[in-house]
Amino acid sequence: MELPEMILFDYGQTLVNEQKFDGIKGTEAVLKYAAKNKYNLTAEQIQKEADAVNKELGKFDPVCLDMPQIEVPNVMFVPYIYESQGIEIPLSTEEIDKIFWDAASPGVPCEDIEDFLIFLKNKKIRTGVISNISYSPLVVADRINTLLPGNSFEFIITSSNYIFRKPNKRIFNLALEKAGLKAENVWYIGDDYECDIVGALNSGIMPVWYTGAVDKPYKEKESIFTIKSWNMLEEKIQELDLQ
Repeated sequence: MELPEMILFDYGQTLVNEQKFDGIKGTEAVLKYAAKNKYNLTAEQIQKEADAVNKELGKFDPVCLDMPQIEVPNVMFVPYIYESQGIEIPLSTEEIDKIFWDAASPGVPCEDIEDFLIFLKNKKIRTGVISNISYSPLVVADRINTLLPGNSFEFIITSSNYIFRKPNKRIFNLALEKAGLKAENVWYIGDDYECDIVGALNSGIMPVWYTGAVDKPYKEKESIFTIKSWNMLEEKIQELDLQ
């Protein structure tokens, strides 16, 4: 293991610990801005349709064996969901995304991540983000920069802006191109084994499995460097720096 020139991070449950997603709360918040609700639909009815569309698209479907690797961004998804049900929301997609997301799944920085990012900055190790997420790239960047105001991320890559979802190696290769680095000089840290760890491995990037914010059972893999806290990784980097 060698000291990296750059560390790339996943977003959810890696940088930010998000509360369990509640689409009904998100939809209730958005409906407050409705100029028209032709059929007087409730948030539950609207969310039921959104769930049905997502299942049709192969998203969030436990029966689907193949993980979707193409994103359907909210700039397309949101207008369809509301307009197809006779609802008019006189807001931009970005505004709807922020209102929905803040209500459906608020988040707080993962424990000690802010100090770890400062540590990396002092070590002159570059940083960036790759996230599977359908929200507007501007809204994602705003949330990250608001919750982690001291970050030095060179870029925040979202699947909503670049088509491909992890574990597809194209989104990792995009990050390498933007960074101007080879895979062997980069680490990728994430909480999801299939998306983050497998995706990084397939791209030649060294994965680090962060489990500090994981709220579901998992089994460590002997071949994968796994950390439960950012302090553990800081200690490892200090050790490598002394070699």
